[in-house]
Amino acid sequence: MPSNSILTEADRIMTICNACRYCEGHCAVFPAMERRLAFTPTDLTFLANLCHNCGSCYHHCQYSEPHEFDVNVPAVFSQIRAETYREFAWPGFLAGLFDRNGLAAGIILVASLILVTVLAILLVNPDVLFAAQPGGNFYAVVPHKVMAYGFGSVGLFVVISLVMSAAKFSRHLRPDPARNSPSAGLRPFADILSMRNLKGGGDGCTYPDETPSHARRWFHHLTFYGFALCFAATSIGTVYHYLFGWSAPYGWFSLPIISGSLGGIGLLIGPAGLLWLKMRADPQVGDPKRFAMDSAFILLLGLTSLTGFLLLGLRETAAMGVLLIVHLGVVLGLFLTLPYGKFVHAVYRSVALFHEAREKGPNGGSGG
Repeated sequence: MPSNSILTEADRIMTICNACRYCEGHCAVFPAMERRLAFTPTDLTFLANLCHNCGSCYHHCQYSEPHEFDVNVPAVFSQIRAETYREFAWPGFLAGLFDRNGLAAGIILVASLILVTVLAILLVNPDVLFAAQPGGNFYAVVPHKVMAYGFGSVGLFVVISLVMSAAKFSRHLRPDPARNSPSAGLRPFADILSMRNLKGGGDGCTYPDETPSHARRWFHHLTFYGFALCFAATSIGTVYHYLFGWSAPYGWFSLPIISGSLGGIGLLIGPAGLLWLKMRADPQVGDPKRFAMDSAFILLLGLTSLTGFLLLGLRETAAMGVLLIVHLGVVLGLFLTLPYGKFVHAVYRSVALFHEAREKGPNGGSGG
């Protein structure tokens, strides 16, 4: 559980907010808060992960600094979320990667690049590695089975880690039968896919400053759907290969290339925009200690997209082999850091949104 000092501060702030209720229209946090008369550690962990850190409640609060109450919901919730990630990480002995995630991500990326490079030097004929391949055939350099089984195994570990972490967090929330509906309906899916809670009550987040803007929401959309399209491109390519027997490389106007290219554009613009906003953000909103963790994930996403585009654009040249090794090293680094970095916020926030929807019921009522 988060430390007693943080929980005590969060309880104090939520008690003040629950008496005021000025911010009830900003996001899902405040209606969920209003369904409680007191706040257990579990309640506070739930509310913290329901928070999207948009900053609107802080900038609109009459009790924020310099008022003596010093109410700062985003800051205290950011600290609770950070400790949540560590507490529910799976396997537990890797939870320490959250403590210095920026450094850990950098070391893992370098190690992944070195590992893939060493394997390429040992296993790939130099005449193949440094030569142009007909049609830009990646599998002439790294066989399909090596890619599929190698990255498939890593991907399976990532999925298991994230599912186990989500299950531990979900069990921790323990829905109150008095506030629990047997069905959440489709609303949590809509909330997740539309990122409704990043609207800041309608006019956008007060992020990176006090001026309302939808920029953060749109950059999140580009990042999220860009990632989804890249995953779809890989999945479509797998179906093509194993179900239809259509082997890569695929044409410029094929479904895998179009999906991957659109996703790659999203992963260039979205992360760049999020990093730009984060560098300009008010340090009072959120936890500055997590800047390295947030930035490491954003940079890894952008680097994955950039190396992917370079590989695609130069796939019929002699540079393809080297670019493939670099891209695979970056992808491996991204995969290995997914369960122990900023990416997990999407998992825990989704669990919290489903929990919140069960409380309200499928029709948006009080549930129960």
